[in-house]
Amino acid sequence: MPKLIVTTREGETSEIQVDDGLTVMEAIRDNGFDELLALCGGCCSCATCHIHVDPSFKDKLPAMSEDEDDLLESSDHRNENSRLSCQIPFTSDLDGLKVTIADED
Repeated sequence: MPKLIVTTREGETSEIQVDDGLTVMEAIRDNGFDELLALCGGCCSCATCHIHVDPSFKDKLPAMSEDEDDLLESSDHRNENSRLSCQIPFTSDLDGLKVTIADED
């Protein structure tokens, strides 16, 4: 089973196993990371699942949609590695993906 490596806002890192068919947001939320709010449930309408992706995985991710880009524009914590975790389907190609939960706006 592929693994996802999550770093919290406090700098604590955990490795979790991810089932097929989940998004990165669902994997993080379902593994008890309460600081990732994901208020819209994955509908790409709130940006409360904002993460920073390890740059070494950037080319393996799907392209960012215009809606995702617009939502991230509203964040004071956006950087070149920002993504909405609800918009990243987790596949075996992403095994070992490292993400950090972005600071809350």
